[in-house]
Amino acid sequence: MTSAVSTAFRRLPRKRQDQLIVLGYFVGGTVLYLTGIYPVMDHGDSPIWQRIVLLAAICGLLLLRRTAPLIGLTLAAIPLAGDITLGLSAPILIAFGDHLYSAVLYSSRSASRAIAAIGPLCVLVGTALALALVPNWRLAIFVVVAVAPFIIIPVWWAANIRQHRALLASERAASEQLSRIADLDRKAAVGAERARMARDLHDVVAGHLSAIAIQSEAALSLKDPGTVRNVLTSVRENSVSALTEMRAIINLLRTEDGTEENISPPRLAELSKLIESATAAGITVEVHNTLEGADVTLPAAVDLAAYRIAQEALTNAIKHAPGARATVAIQHSEGTITLEISNELADKAASGDTGTGLLNMRERATAIGGSFFAGPGEGGWLVRAVLPVPKISAATL
Repeated sequence: MTSAVSTAFRRLPRKRQDQLIVLGYFVGGTVLYLTGIYPVMDHGDSPIWQRIVLLAAICGLLLLRRTAPLIGLTLAAIPLAGDITLGLSAPILIAFGDHLYSAVLYSSRSASRAIAAIGPLCVLVGTALALALVPNWRLAIFVVVAVAPFIIIPVWWAANIRQHRALLASERAASEQLSRIADLDRKAAVGAERARMARDLHDVVAGHLSAIAIQSEAALSLKDPGTVRNVLTSVRENSVSALTEMRAIINLLRTEDGTEENISPPRLAELSKLIESATAAGITVEVHNTLEGADVTLPAAVDLAAYRIAQEALTNAIKHAPGARATVAIQHSEGTITLEISNELADKAASGDTGTGLLNMRERATAIGGSFFAGPGEGGWLVRAVLPVPKISAATL
């Protein structure tokens, strides 16, 4: 029940919360005055209505507890002084304690620290004055002990809440900073992968365009129509192949870099080298490749993407499951090639991966119109890429 009321109170607008706090202090204080359960140091001859007026004034100033807490605290000293002349009462002390609490919690950092330091000092000064002015030292000690909690507890409580909020804000800022850094790292990794893909695109298309240039130049010097026709047919085939493969990768490229190295892009035919490297790194790899011995020619973009995905998947297996068993399965069907790399899960995975490997593999697959999956599989971790194998024809021009 208490939890439900507290939750409902927090959902109210702050202005409405303050209004309810003011009303609660005033009603509770009035009840104490009317029942006579209020004196801290009563002179015995003060009319109740005077105390209720002072209570209304100090409670009304609590409406400034969030917007102008220092002004509210300063003005609250007036009804407090009036109450002291009548004989200090508990309702006024409780309301004044809330003013102290609000000033420490909602004012500026410097003001909050000043009030937190002045509060205990006021208790010490009050103790000295009480001992000096009150003839009965026992009564003086009683007054100090009765008043001190109304000053020290609100100040201490508000200071702790403020410190807790500052720690939460600091942790939140640090978390956001780490998130931004991780995002920048991912973007940098994707940019590096795209630069590598730009090199691959250059190497894939360069061979076709070089052949076109040589063959077209030769055709200019030939006089036999049949030979010229054969040369032009070859030129057309090379140009169609180049365009097809460019369209498969170009949507991922955003920049041009003329300083890229001229390195021949890898192919699935070189898969054995990957397997040897993975085996040397400590994992056991089993290969099932239906492309071996088959009369299948893959477009360069598909061949390259399949190789890179296999390379990244085996690299991740080495990182996260050292010493485990891995399986590479390549299946070709009409119009698609399916690449599956699975590995056992190690008892304790190695650390250090930023997660960009999966992102790079997904971009490789989707760039050429394929699909990609990575996640838990039967007996371990599974990476699956289904890549289209389009037929190259003049109709694609």
